[in-house]
Amino acid sequence: MIAILARLNVAAGKEKEFEEVMLGLAEQVRANEPGNSLYTLVKDDDGYAVMELYADDEALAAHGSSEHFKAAGAKFAGLMAGRPDIKRFEVIG
Repeated sequence: MIAILARLNVAAGKEKEFEEVMLGLAEQVRANEPGNSLYTLVKDDDGYAVMELYADDEALAAHGSSEHFKAAGAKFAGLMAGRPDIKRFEVIG
């Protein structure tokens, strides 16, 4: 199993719009990606992150090439203040 932690750099003042787009994407991921078992937006004092779990590399690749992921990418234009910081982990146990 593969875990992803993606720290997202949201532009100041764009938080509400970002949340709407991100929550819509999360709904699509959960409904349409059987190889995904977690796709959750979280927030702390440093900002936003997405926690993700995939069954394998194929499920992760399917996520990145999905139509809903590509469509969301265009919606994030103007909402982000930089590239995401993405960390990949192998789940143990």
